[in-house]
Amino acid sequence: MPTHKFTTVLPALAILSSITFLGLGTSLAKHTLFPLFGAQGTTAIRVGFSAILLLVIWRPWRYGLSGPDAIRLVCYGSAMGLVTLSFYLALRTIPFGIAVAIEFAGPLTVALFSSRRPLDFVWVLLAMTGLGLLLPLGDTAHFDRAGVMYASAAAVFWAIYIVAGRQMKHFHAGYSVSSGLAVAALIVVPVGIPHLGSTLLSPWIFATALCVAVMSSAVPFTLEMIALKRLPPQVFAIMISMEPAVSAMLGLVLLNEQLSITQWLAIGLVVVASAGSSVQGQHENSMHATQEK
Repeated sequence: MPTHKFTTVLPALAILSSITFLGLGTSLAKHTLFPLFGAQGTTAIRVGFSAILLLVIWRPWRYGLSGPDAIRLVCYGSAMGLVTLSFYLALRTIPFGIAVAIEFAGPLTVALFSSRRPLDFVWVLLAMTGLGLLLPLGDTAHFDRAGVMYASAAAVFWAIYIVAGRQMKHFHAGYSVSSGLAVAALIVVPVGIPHLGSTLLSPWIFATALCVAVMSSAVPFTLEMIALKRLPPQVFAIMISMEPAVSAMLGLVLLNEQLSITQWLAIGLVVVASAGSSVQGQHENSMHATQEK
């Protein structure tokens, strides 16, 4: 029983911690690196630094890799880099809330197409309703078309990231994430290099860049892989939809940003959907394990 409780709670804690680190890191990057290096430069710093850190820690080249696994790794790593780059490019021309709302079409689509039982669709509907109340999901026609397209691309890459990451579950989380970030760096760093300058060599900016890399990529991606290894894709996708709710709570606690009754209701719906989906997923995993015995 203690083991079952641990395996039930661990993925939820991993996702909550990932969302918290990502929110703090993104906020730091937005107010420090983004004005200096733009979307491309900030992405290069975030992905490049985190790749170097995890490669030094995990040294994934010590492990063998088959042909099919190499393809999965390329898909996973490419999605890691491109979802970040696309989202940052979207933020240049459309509001943050709109970009997040569009981007979440990715994980919710994964949840919808991965659902098999009626109760699965209930959790998806609750999550979608909560996000609809929490985020500005109104008409996007008057927003910049390029920004909407970049956010839509981020949604696609996020969906690929979830599916491809799930296929890497037989590897150690450190190996998967460090190798994936190396692939991501090969894609986004060349795009960002022209936007970097000598300002990055400033001790304060360099230290900030390291903090952003750790909080926005190295730690969140590792925690998400821990969760992906233990959760069905639809459960992971619904639980990750807690991100806007957690961001709203961080705003309340850290910035004293007051929440409306509608926002509290939205947070409640997303939390219920995430908790219900998690409990159901772990219950099904336990049943499968019992049947195998």
